[in-house]
Amino acid sequence: MREKVRRHLGKVLTGAALAAAGTAAMVAVTLPGTAGAGESGGAGGGTRAARQTGPGPDAAPPGVVERAPAEAERGTGRDPLTDDELGRVEKAALAGRLSALGENVTGARGPQRLSIDLAEPEAGETDDPDAPRRADVAFYDYKNDTLVTKTVNLGTGKVERTDTQRGAQPPPSRAENAEAARLLIASPLGAGLKSDYKDATGKDLTSPDQLELSGGIYRAAPGAQPAVLDACGTHRCVRLFSKVRNGPWIDTRDLVIDLSARKTAALDRG
Repeated sequence: MREKVRRHLGKVLTGAALAAAGTAAMVAVTLPGTAGAGESGGAGGGTRAARQTGPGPDAAPPGVVERAPAEAERGTGRDPLTDDELGRVEKAALAGRLSALGENVTGARGPQRLSIDLAEPEAGETDDPDAPRRADVAFYDYKNDTLVTKTVNLGTGKVERTDTQRGAQPPPSRAENAEAARLLIASPLGAGLKSDYKDATGKDLTSPDQLELSGGIYRAAPGAQPAVLDACGTHRCVRLFSKVRNGPWIDTRDLVIDLSARKTAALDRG
């Protein structure tokens, strides 16, 4: 079995550190009022201990689950963005040519949304309680490998600023990690990942939904990768950290998925 695992390109990771990451600690709890229940001490001591089986007079009342308060449509000041604001901001940011001409990670029309965050106040607005709230909406346009960030005024609903960068690579989104896994599973380089998944679960790996995924951006470095990955940094390239759902980690760190070119490659292990 040991030799079999070594042959797999995506070998199952073992060891105390990884086991600790995936195992919940069991904690034993001693309930108050039970210790010494069978002991006697003094007149009537045993009888009194036996009777103390319920909560004492100072016990806290049972908890009550209350309905969460209704969320307001709009926040104020530095409040987190509400669901309503998130929807309005994304709609405003997507209006125009970006929505019509952009391309997401799967190749569908429209750019790939990465994040929506409350924008920092403009100069001179830090101490102004009536300063407008703004949101920064980040997209990645796979059509031309550009990061597009739009700043939307939450009060007016208008885009106040658009910033476009090439070579800027924020962390991948959940959708991008899933697409990277989908490409890897379909690639010959995904054979080790699928074999290890089968060893761990007895089932075939056919979908990213069967894995817990996180990812990091890979940038090309001279002499550190095969030529097929030389564009990483300009292209959007991802290294995956893969885990069987409710199971072990599978090592896929030596595999890189170029989401822009939709290709996979293995880094030199030496």
